[in-house]
Amino acid sequence: MASLRCQLVLLLIIVCLTTYELHVHAADGAKVGEGVVKIDCDGKCKGRCSKSSRTKLCLRACNSCCSRCNCVPPGTAGNHHLCPCYASITTRGGRLKCP
Repeated sequence: MASLRCQLVLLLIIVCLTTYELHVHAADGAKVGEGVVKIDCDGKCKGRCSKSSRTKLCLRACNSCCSRCNCVPPGTAGNHHLCPCYASITTRGGRLKCP
Protein backbone atom coordinates (compact mmCIF):
# COMPACT_ATOMS: atom_id res chain seq x y z
CA MET A 1 0.00 0.00 0.00
CA ALA A 2 2.84 2.40 0.84
CA SER A 3 4.49 1.61 -2.48
CA LEU A 4 1.33 2.62 -4.35
CA ARG A 5 1.16 5.92 -2.43
CA CYS A 6 4.80 6.67 -3.22
CA GLN A 7 4.20 6.00 -6.90
CA LEU A 8 1.14 8.28 -6.94
CA VAL A 9 3.01 11.09 -5.19
CA LEU A 10 5.91 10.73 -7.61
CA LEU A 11 3.54 10.79 -10.57
CA LEU A 12 1.83 13.91 -9.22
CA ILE A 13 5.20 15.66 -8.80
CA ILE A 14 6.21 14.78 -12.36
CA VAL A 15 2.92 16.09 -13.76
CA CYS A 16 3.26 19.35 -11.80
CA LEU A 17 6.84 19.89 -12.93
CA THR A 18 5.96 19.16 -16.56
CA THR A 19 3.03 21.57 -16.46
CA TYR A 20 5.23 24.25 -14.91
CA GLU A 21 7.97 23.77 -17.54
CA LEU A 22 5.44 23.96 -20.39
CA HIS A 23 3.99 27.17 -18.96
CA VAL A 24 7.44 28.75 -18.54
CA HIS A 25 8.48 27.71 -22.06
CA ALA A 26 5.26 29.07 -23.58
CA ALA A 27 5.66 32.38 -21.76
CA ASP A 28 9.21 32.91 -23.04
CA GLY A 29 9.12 36.07 -25.15
CA ALA A 30 5.35 36.27 -25.04
CA LYS A 31 2.75 38.76 -23.91
CA VAL A 32 0.35 37.81 -21.17
CA GLY A 33 -3.18 39.08 -21.63
CA GLU A 34 -6.38 38.02 -19.89
CA GLY A 35 -4.86 34.79 -18.61
CA VAL A 36 -3.82 33.56 -22.07
CA VAL A 37 -0.17 33.53 -23.08
CA LYS A 38 0.03 34.83 -26.66
CA ILE A 39 3.15 35.52 -28.69
CA ASP A 40 3.59 38.51 -31.01
CA CYS A 41 2.75 36.78 -34.31
CA ASP A 42 3.29 39.89 -36.44
CA GLY A 43 6.80 40.45 -35.12
CA LYS A 44 7.82 36.80 -35.25
CA CYS A 45 6.44 36.39 -38.80
CA LYS A 46 8.15 39.56 -40.05
CA GLY A 47 11.44 38.06 -38.93
CA ARG A 48 10.56 34.64 -40.37
CA CYS A 49 9.55 36.07 -43.77
CA SER A 50 12.21 38.79 -44.02
CA LYS A 51 14.20 36.99 -46.72
CA SER A 52 11.26 35.54 -48.63
CA SER A 53 10.87 36.43 -52.31
CA ARG A 54 7.08 36.57 -51.81
CA THR A 55 6.88 38.43 -48.51
CA LYS A 56 3.12 39.11 -48.44
CA LEU A 57 2.26 35.48 -49.18
CA CYS A 58 4.75 34.30 -46.56
CA LEU A 59 3.35 36.70 -43.95
CA ARG A 60 -0.23 35.61 -44.61
CA ALA A 61 0.63 31.92 -44.23
CA CYS A 62 2.89 32.50 -41.24
CA ASN A 63 0.31 34.59 -39.37
CA SER A 64 -2.36 31.97 -40.04
CA CYS A 65 -0.13 29.21 -38.67
CA CYS A 66 0.99 31.32 -35.72
CA SER A 67 -2.57 32.12 -34.70
CA ARG A 68 -3.39 28.39 -34.67
CA CYS A 69 -0.24 27.19 -32.93
CA ASN A 70 0.92 30.24 -30.96
CA CYS A 71 4.41 29.36 -32.11
CA VAL A 72 6.81 30.37 -34.92
CA PRO A 73 10.17 28.61 -35.37
CA PRO A 74 13.22 30.87 -35.06
CA GLY A 75 15.19 31.96 -38.10
CA THR A 76 14.13 32.60 -41.67
CA ALA A 77 13.77 28.93 -42.68
CA GLY A 78 13.86 25.44 -41.21
CA ASN A 79 13.83 24.74 -37.46
CA HIS A 80 10.35 23.20 -37.78
CA HIS A 81 11.24 20.64 -35.11
CA LEU A 82 11.08 23.44 -32.52
CA CYS A 83 7.37 23.99 -33.21
CA PRO A 84 5.68 20.66 -34.07
CA CYS A 85 2.19 22.17 -34.49
CA TYR A 86 3.53 24.73 -36.98
CA ALA A 87 5.28 21.97 -38.90
CA SER A 88 2.23 19.70 -39.07
CA ILE A 89 -0.19 22.07 -40.86
CA THR A 90 -0.55 21.15 -44.53
CA THR A 91 -2.46 22.43 -47.55
CA ARG A 92 -5.19 20.46 -49.27
CA GLY A 93 -2.51 19.17 -51.63
CA GLY A 94 -0.48 17.74 -48.75
CA ARG A 95 2.33 20.33 -48.88
CA LEU A 96 3.53 22.18 -45.78
CA LYS A 97 1.51 25.37 -45.35
CA CYS A 98 3.71 27.18 -42.88
CA PRO A 99 6.90 28.85 -44.17
